[in-house]
Amino acid sequence: MSEPGAEHAGHAVIVGAGIAGTTAALTLRKEEYQGRITLIGAEAEAPYRRPPLSKDVLRGTMKSERIRLKPDAFWAEQAIELRTGSTVTAIDTDASTVTLADGTALGYQKLVLATGSRPRALPQAAGVPGVHYLRSLHSATTLASALASRGPVVVIGGGLVGLEVAASARALGCAVSVLEAADRPMSRILPAWLADPLTTLHQDRGVEIHTGVSVARIERHTRSKLSVTAADGRVWPAAVVVAAVGTVPETALAEAPGLPVANGIVVDEYGRTPVPGVFAAGDAASVPDLLHGGRRRGEHWNEAMEQGTAVAKTIVGDPTPYPLLPWSWSDQHGVTIQVCGRPELATEHEVHGDPESRDASVVFRLDGKVAAVVAMNRPTEFRTLRQLALAAQH
Repeated sequence: MSEPGAEHAGHAVIVGAGIAGTTAALTLRKEEYQGRITLIGAEAEAPYRRPPLSKDVLRGTMKSERIRLKPDAFWAEQAIELRTGSTVTAIDTDASTVTLADGTALGYQKLVLATGSRPRALPQAAGVPGVHYLRSLHSATTLASALASRGPVVVIGGGLVGLEVAASARALGCAVSVLEAADRPMSRILPAWLADPLTTLHQDRGVEIHTGVSVARIERHTRSKLSVTAADGRVWPAAVVVAAVGTVPETALAEAPGLPVANGIVVDEYGRTPVPGVFAAGDAASVPDLLHGGRRRGEHWNEAMEQGTAVAKTIVGDPTPYPLLPWSWSDQHGVTIQVCGRPELATEHEVHGDPESRDASVVFRLDGKVAAVVAMNRPTEFRTLRQLALAAQH
């Protein structure tokens, strides 16, 4: 099954129905793109919001239908052809076609690769039933069912996702231990003096935090009993083990036709690959760091959304670069943490409020210029400070 070549003209095919791909489709219509738009998602579900997965969905305070981005009828109303449960198996950039698992070939004029990322596999968990990774609605509902046993939970990884899962599991009444390989949680996103009050928050809520842990093995003893053993011999019994050790970009589709890949699909600041008409956005994209040199890859909802917008505007003839500063947010035990920019690069900072009580905002500067901002439980102030940080980059 294939489409005649004449139908390629004006057809935008978007591979990946996460927030980057969905935003690209929505923005194309908002910008009055006149061509056909096809949005292809491997999951059976219509596009949905992923941030609630580690919070409301795990805690059972939000039903899956409430996280949908749009009502079912919306896509047809916007003339966006939504293909869920469809997997793209190949791209032919010479013929400008993508091939689906069912054999359908779709011709395109513009192609957006928003293939996202997958959880980084923990080698020690290979072949061990019952180790959970959180990425999709299906994985979240499966984990939520496991947490309903209220048995002890071991979370491997003390980043944002790992800590959100820990907070949710603790709210459900589970005993929770977080095992982090670094010397402190959130070491990639916050300086120690800001991360420490959040670590204390978890400990005050009954979460055990163990740092400098090298996991040697994970074993399943019975249907409901597992154990995690560290290299130094310490052992943590568990009913549920969750691995949250980062993500890996989904680049196989791009690699096959020879698109450049370097920890993501290599694009310029407008989301363009070296192949005309082919773009990438979201977790799968490796974007130039125009402020500090080199390249970077985002793993956060907000940045993926902005990248999807930028790519769509570039497609309609309004070249729009990706945002210069990454930004992210997290909710842990009722505390909202928002981060814009890269605090680790700053040489000075200015604190407003009290980080120890988790009510503060911090402005970070590099060479006198605002380089990053962080806020705890100050969302309104963060919006203003983020605009200040963005304006400082121009």
